[in-house]
Amino acid sequence: MHQLKTEMQHCVDLCEACANLCFTTAMNHCLEVGGKHVEPQHFKLMIACAEICRASAVVMTTGIEQHVFVCSACEKICTACADSCEAIGDMQECVDACRQCAKSCRTMSHEKRAA
Repeated sequence: MHQLKTEMQHCVDLCEACANLCFTTAMNHCLEVGGKHVEPQHFKLMIACAEICRASAVVMTTGIEQHVFVCSACEKICTACADSCEAIGDMQECVDACRQCAKSCRTMSHEKRAA
């Protein structure tokens, strides 16, 4: 049980870090650079990623079993965001944070699925 709590706390920390990085990168880097960085699909994905990461962190801290569903969504959106940032380029820190968060959320989403 302690191991799960440690893994979950690690995931919460990664989600919070990813949320902050995606949001600040979108607002400070993408808006300044322009071009492909502010195309609607990419920019909306970055904001959605920040929000699902925040939501996942909050839901995990409640301790409810249903966190697996939010973590599953977070994994998918983080992966899509990482792919988009990687394709556009010049956002490796965001790519890395999204991939780490996605990997951790994948682990959390496979923990004892709620009925």
